[in-house]
Amino acid sequence: MWPFRRSQRTLERELGRILLDRAEARSSPEDPRIPLSSPEAFSALFGSWRSAAGVEVTPERALGVPAVWCAVNFIAGTIASLPLITYTRDAEGNRRRADGDPIYWLLHDEVNAELQTSFAWRKYSMVNTLLRGRSVSFIERNRIGRPTNLWPLNPLATTVERVGGRKQYRYRDGAAEHVYAASEVIDIPFMLCVDGISAEAPTSRLRNSLGLAIAIEDYAATFFRGGGVPPLAMQMPDKASPAAGTRAAANIDELIRDARSDGRLVLPLPTGHRLEQIGFNPEAGQLVEARRLQVEEIARMFMLPPIFLQELTRANFANSEQQDLHFVKHTLTQWLECWEQELNAKLFGPRSRNFVEFNVDGLLRGDFATRMAGYATGIQNAIITPDEARDSENRPRMGGEAAKLHVQGATVPLGEQTRAVGTPSNAPIHPPAQPAKASDK
Repeated sequence: MWPFRRSQRTLERELGRILLDRAEARSSPEDPRIPLSSPEAFSALFGSWRSAAGVEVTPERALGVPAVWCAVNFIAGTIASLPLITYTRDAEGNRRRADGDPIYWLLHDEVNAELQTSFAWRKYSMVNTLLRGRSVSFIERNRIGRPTNLWPLNPLATTVERVGGRKQYRYRDGAAEHVYAASEVIDIPFMLCVDGISAEAPTSRLRNSLGLAIAIEDYAATFFRGGGVPPLAMQMPDKASPAAGTRAAANIDELIRDARSDGRLVLPLPTGHRLEQIGFNPEAGQLVEARRLQVEEIARMFMLPPIFLQELTRANFANSEQQDLHFVKHTLTQWLECWEQELNAKLFGPRSRNFVEFNVDGLLRGDFATRMAGYATGIQNAIITPDEARDSENRPRMGGEAAKLHVQGATVPLGEQTRAVGTPSNAPIHPPAQPAKASDK
């Protein structure tokens, strides 16, 4: 057993040396493309991620799948388009808008000196999170520690590590290298790994499902690029030579191309020759159903109802509305919570009375009837004031009575429906009965 153990140790030592050399080459300033703390590092060491279908899966190629393109753009665009408001709390705990806070303008308009808009920054960050598993942005502060710029960083050039028990971010910008503390970086991971540092990337963890979708799409494109003609086997006369078979195959291949270009349906064949289909039959293999199933798989991957990927096979008016609610409650809410807590912790600090919050009411901007019905219910039940409803519609405040809470006055206890307005509460509901007249007896 000793020689075996010795050779095993030698093999492990040699393998470790090779991996170390390749890792150092990957992390050198000359080739700073892949951080070793991310799952993509192993892809860089051993080659591209390949699925069980034998298809190379990368974030860029995954984005070429229409369902992935739709899911990523839908989630990222929705989060980027929601109003992000800065609030403050007074001593009583009541909150009000803090439009005068400089962070409000930083998150509402341009996030850095390059005039990158808040929409573009948030969408860029979410695209990286959904495809590559993480998005990072550096917080530039002035001398008094107030944030002045937010600079998005390339996640592929960022290494997250723990040094001395503290998490830090090592960023390589060409030949330069910068080290940032955790308080200087806005970090939005898709899902943290067991070490609490690395992040799971959907394109690498779920590469088999994505690879199958890519393989089906590639096959469909190849099949229809060939005019919808599957691979064929040619049967020849018994006395035909191999050279004759080669010439016949070339001639038939040319005939198929000519017939496809001319739109002809009849293909002439030499005497004694016959063609038989040997390739995959898309109809028998349920190609359409397989592509639809992959759309549903991608919807599961991003926790999206299928209707948002334009998969309307089982959709109707009732369940479409419920899936809309499902998206807001179960998919969008967790991402908004992640963004809000990260921004509040890194931009304001734990002792600040100011905080940011997304306004989900922005999703109803295109539904005028629903907004008006909601405002009417809130005003009539003393939940919001008319001026607050006008604020939501970007209309000027009226002041006066519009700044007060109102309640519907027609709601009275049962049995007092006929009481006149302004009648004392101890007054009888009905007038006293009059004594009967003699003529009535």
